[in-house]
Amino acid sequence: MSHNGNKFALACRDKIVGHAVETDIASMNFQKGNYFSAAMNDFAANLFIGAVPQTLMGLGILIPYFSTSIQGWVGGIVSVDANHKSRFKNFKSTFYYFFVLILQYIPYSLAIGSGIKCGIEFYTSNKSNGWKLMKYKIKKSSLIDVGLIYILIVPLFLVASCFEFISSWNI
Repeated sequence: MSHNGNKFALACRDKIVGHAVETDIASMNFQKGNYFSAAMNDFAANLFIGAVPQTLMGLGILIPYFSTSIQGWVGGIVSVDANHKSRFKNFKSTFYYFFVLILQYIPYSLAIGSGIKCGIEFYTSNKSNGWKLMKYKIKKSSLIDVGLIYILIVPLFLVASCFEFISSWNI
């Protein structure tokens, strides 16, 4: 939509990016030239504000599907720059844009998937309890699985944030 000049998509893009530039700590550090701080702030936000809540929402099984559709929408509308020109104008900017998306997509997918798997196991193992919420229990094996997946997620988010903010490919 943004590449076709849709006014709604472009207005949403401008509002989201404008808000991020003014309030996002990672964006503000990047603008000041504090690239490492920007990467660390982005890493922390992706992990603690993005992935952990998405994992917890996975207990609701369907909820993360709505939040990921919003993430996809935002990923699409920010594929144009401030002048509403495509970021796909050359190989370098195209590669950078898609590589950052892939680097973030993988750990987010793992986090969301682990939450959904835990949610399915939670409901499956507790369906005989009816509405007796005090009797609900999460399987220890489900929590261990989530923990093991986070051992992989944390460094993946770190790599993604470092590439996004420290890489010489960032334009």
